[in-house]
Amino acid sequence: MILIVDSGATKADWIALDDDGNKMFMTQTLGLSPEVLTKEIIDERLANNFELYRHRKDVTQLYFYGAGCGTQRMRDFLKDIFKGYFVNANISVKEDTYAAIYATITPDESAIVCILGTGSNCSYWDGKQLVQKVTSLGYILMDDCSGNYFGRQLLRDYYYRKTPSKLATKFAREYDLDEDTIKNNLYKQPNPNTYLATFARFLIQNKDEEYSQRLIKKGMQLFIDNAVKQYEQSKHVPVHFVGSIAFYLQDELKQVMEENGLMLGKVLRRPIDGLVEYHKSLFE
Repeated sequence: MILIVDSGATKADWIALDDDGNKMFMTQTLGLSPEVLTKEIIDERLANNFELYRHRKDVTQLYFYGAGCGTQRMRDFLKDIFKGYFVNANISVKEDTYAAIYATITPDESAIVCILGTGSNCSYWDGKQLVQKVTSLGYILMDDCSGNYFGRQLLRDYYYRKTPSKLATKFAREYDLDEDTIKNNLYKQPNPNTYLATFARFLIQNKDEEYSQRLIKKGMQLFIDNAVKQYEQSKHVPVHFVGSIAFYLQDELKQVMEENGLMLGKVLRRPIDGLVEYHKSLFE
């Protein structure tokens, strides 16, 4: 059995294939980012999934693509955990950028590939290998235009009383904005980046408001300036996007890309389906 996994900070999609490339089952767990989770939490998330537990000894190959796997230390950390769970499997762990690339590119295509989900990332694929200009320092310092970026901005504006009164009332009605609740989730609970990203849903649902449009386009411009334009090829190749922020805000994304003279390529909500097709092509 072959397991293919695309793991963001919020959730992980798992698809199992037999040796002929036929789909056996699909399942989901919470995200397994090694940068923000302990071994115990990751072990618990694996063990709590019935399909994974039932088939843990049947897996012969695991291809894991995940947020937080950008350094060798984090990849080795996660690989060691998987070895103790999928005891008969050969294990490959790569950063989630590769999942985005394999899901969006055509053979030998050169393109810039971006992730705008709970977090954000941007890479250049030259047709054969990955070129990474910027090393991410995580959700506190980077992640422009991500779900956690927008969540942070929404909370700051609300507490600094910069949110229009009508939207502020609506925001407070939909979320628990008690300061103790917020501080507890940010500083005492696991996955503070995922917690922040939950507020981005409000921005998407109210994206036509003038305030929301300003916030959305500011975040997108920051991402283009700080990430996409790092690559001199950005004016000449398509720029593909994966992730819920890019998918649900693709009208705004298209507009900002055009204003910057950039070519918008594919926009996918999640890369898992394209990732499976990529691996199935390796069977041929």
